Amino acid sequence: MTRMLGVALGATLILATAAAAHGPSRLKTEMSVTLDATPDEVWEVIGRFDDMSWHPAVASTEMTPEGAPADIPDESTRILHLQAESGDPTMTEQLIQIDPENRMYKYMITEVAVEVLPVTNYSSSLQVKDKDGKAELVWKGGYYRGFPNNDPPENLNDAAAEAAVAGVYQAGLDALAERFGTVE
Repeated sequence: MTRMLGVALGATLILATAAAAHGPSRLKTEMSVTLDATPDEVWEVIGRFDDMSWHPAVASTEMTPEGAPADIPDESTRILHLQAESGDPTMTEQLIQIDPENRMYKYMITEVAVEVLPVTNYSSSLQVKDKDGKAELVWKGGYYRGFPNNDPPENLNDAAAEAAVAGVYQAGLDALAERFGTVE
């Protein structure tokens, strides 16, 4: 009996230690807007991986290496130069999948400073769906906070990561809503 109690206590301690040592959980953000335009009209604006000019936070987009294709998964890589008062903050993203027929592409961030966007292991998709002839843009992503260990600083915790990603998505959706109008 004592031995069984000892084994049970040991197992409990191991599980408690493992639970306390567990790092961050994967976070998810999904936002959408229904625009007063056809799905094809919206896809024409957002569907090119080499052109993020529709997003107000992006100053310019360049493919790397120069002249690289913009539509080949795992080969198409873009560098986003972001709007900033000083410096040249950038984000490097790689195309994972593109499906023009379904007006969708998926990408992942391969390089970004956590001071620019406090996330790690970020992947996302943009899709334009047909909603009764109007365009429903769905932007969703999965990621981890910018600090991979326990007890993150406030600027790299889950809340900071979620707020930053939501801010990026909302700015893009707002810009497209201003451009096309929305459907209630």
